[in-house]
Amino acid sequence: MSDPDETVDVAIVGGGPAGLAAATELRRHGVARVLVLEREAEAGGIPRHCGHYPFGMREFHRLLRGPDYAARLVRRAEAAGAVIRTGTTVTGLGPDGRLSVCDDRGTATVTARAVLLATGVRETSRAARLIGGEKPGGILPTGALQGLVYLNHQKPFDRPVIIGSELVAFSALLTCRHAGIRPVAIIEAGDRATARWPVPLLARFLGIPFLARTRLEAIHGTRRVEGIDLAGATGERSLQADGVIVTGQFRPEASLLREGGLRIDPATGGPEVDGWGRLSDPAYFAAGNLLRGVETAGWSWAEGRRAASAIAAHLRGDLPEGDRSAPIALDHAALKFAMPQILPMAPAEGRGLAPFLQIRLATPARGRLCLWQGDRIIAYRRLNHRPEQRILMPLPTIDPNAPPPRLTIEPS
Repeated sequence: MSDPDETVDVAIVGGGPAGLAAATELRRHGVARVLVLEREAEAGGIPRHCGHYPFGMREFHRLLRGPDYAARLVRRAEAAGAVIRTGTTVTGLGPDGRLSVCDDRGTATVTARAVLLATGVRETSRAARLIGGEKPGGILPTGALQGLVYLNHQKPFDRPVIIGSELVAFSALLTCRHAGIRPVAIIEAGDRATARWPVPLLARFLGIPFLARTRLEAIHGTRRVEGIDLAGATGERSLQADGVIVTGQFRPEASLLREGGLRIDPATGGPEVDGWGRLSDPAYFAAGNLLRGVETAGWSWAEGRRAASAIAAHLRGDLPEGDRSAPIALDHAALKFAMPQILPMAPAEGRGLAPFLQIRLATPARGRLCLWQGDRIIAYRRLNHRPEQRILMPLPTIDPNAPPPRLTIEPS
């Protein structure tokens, strides 16, 4: 490291869309020393591996491929005056913004007045999904597929199956099309695609069968995938395939949080945050898919900008003190999570995460989504959604003298 004991105003852990947007915005707020720490050899995050459209409409008002979008974010942050340090891994989070870091030259400490964590997500592995069978080669998550195709220019298989139908599954489909790979089928355990219409029409347009109400039971092969066993509403069947692409079921990359003793929300798998994106140690903030693991690059970029505004206010001493006494209680089996977990006792103006609750479902549900405090509904909206779809609800201020807030689903 150039300085074994470095001090900055803001350190950003993660150089994806959220981290780069925050770095740019912090410099615009006049924050002098902004340092982005990125463990990869290049900054840009997941979009750097996605050699397809569409990226950039929200940020640059034009359609871009993922690598072009990532490169523009990097150039914009550097032009604003942020320092981006690649090939650098943060190995520990200490109290009051003290980071342990390392690179190929050794270890060091970075101390920041505020730290933004934007470490993103990882896809759930085959083992975590409890898929049986042998362990042959040719089983890849979407990120690994995109790296092989777009970065290494390899073709890992010819006729794989795609597991899952979140938006990322259709990104995998575009990656396959780019490489001349023709998937055998897309397999979804639910009764329809998770991604919103018209995205599922892409599979039909490309002539790829979509098998709903179907589960992958086992993978067969010795050195390479040779076939799979499926179970569905019509019984069991087998398909010949030479690969398996395991998509979706994203989980926040939260290992640093656990080791640093920061409070984690078991529902999201990410940090517990208040409406300004602050963690249980108020020197730390979070943005992007570390928060909940299911949003787009553009959404993460917007969260990074809002987090930067909150951090700038924190550095000026303008944020109210955090209160962590009243996390939201989820009072319905269909509710997966609500974020931020700590509701504010101050107006929404200037808030880091924007003035609404972000909610996801574990199972399809319809009715009326209601946020209660005691016997009073303080926010509500109509509900007719499937799992992993974005649900937004006005974020009210709460009465500190009333019972903790409670989120329910009521009949229409």
